[in-house]
Order: sequence, then structure tokens, then C-alpha cells
Amino acid sequence: MDIQFRLNGEDRAVDCGPAQSLLALLRDGLGLPGSKNACEQGECGSCTVVMDGKAVCSCLVLAADTDGADITTVEGYGDEDALHAVQDALLDGGGVQCGFCTPGFVVAAAHLFESNPAPSTDEIREALSGNICRCTGYGGILRSLEKLAGR
Repeated sequence: MDIQFRLNGEDRAVDCGPAQSLLALLRDGLGLPGSKNACEQGECGSCTVVMDGKAVCSCLVLAADTDGADITTVEGYGDEDALHAVQDALLDGGGVQCGFCTPGFVVAAAHLFESNPAPSTDEIREALSGNICRCTGYGGILRSLEKLAGR
């Protein structure tokens, strides 16, 4: 099945299977390993992407349903030469441990800060509520993002 969408600011045309998840397409078909394959049930947030302005678990989205969509993965937020402000904040504030959950947290937090540059602690917690950190690094993550928000 041929689909077209905008991915990290670039128009893409790809072929996907009718039952292929967006996560599988990103990782296996397009070579973008940032979104992590952890639970495959939409419970952990490790595969979070922004699709048409909403943070979603890419493991729950059929690739075929992305035709015409605008998608941003963690690879679309900064790069080695210029990190995104959320990435800088997490690094500077000790909000990164093993790193497995980090891409999902980066996408969820960047999505929040795009619409609200100074979120409250409760707003940060709500935006990150769909993401699980297996190393229990929530304190460092929250403190890092609170500092970015000016708290």
C-alpha cells in the first residue's frame, strides 16, 4: 500500500503493509530507531511521536492510517550539533539515565513546550503521564523540565 506523509519536515512516499504499525515502519522501513519498541500496547510511551499535532504511541497507529499526516519523531527534534531545548534541559538536569525511555519523554515534553513555553508542574506531569521510566528517573526528568519552564 502506497502512502504519503510529511516526516520530520520532509515529504515522504513509502510502501507499507496493511497491518504494519507506524512504529515498525519508522524503525524497520525508514531506519529511524529513536522511537523505541517496548510494550507494543501503548502503555509505556517509548514510541511516542507527534502526529497531526497530537502526541501518540506509534505502536498503536497503523502505518496505512498516516497517509497525508504530518509526523515528528525524536529525530525531528534537534541533532548532534544543535540539541532541542528539552534535550539540553534533560542532559543538564540529570533527567537521563539508561536512555531507553528518553526519546518518548523528549517528544512528549517538546510537544508540551511548543504549545506552552512555561507549563506548570502539574501540566508537565500530565503531558508526561503516558511515559514510563523503568529506571525511576522521574525526579530528574521533572526537575529538568521545571527548570526549562522557569521554575
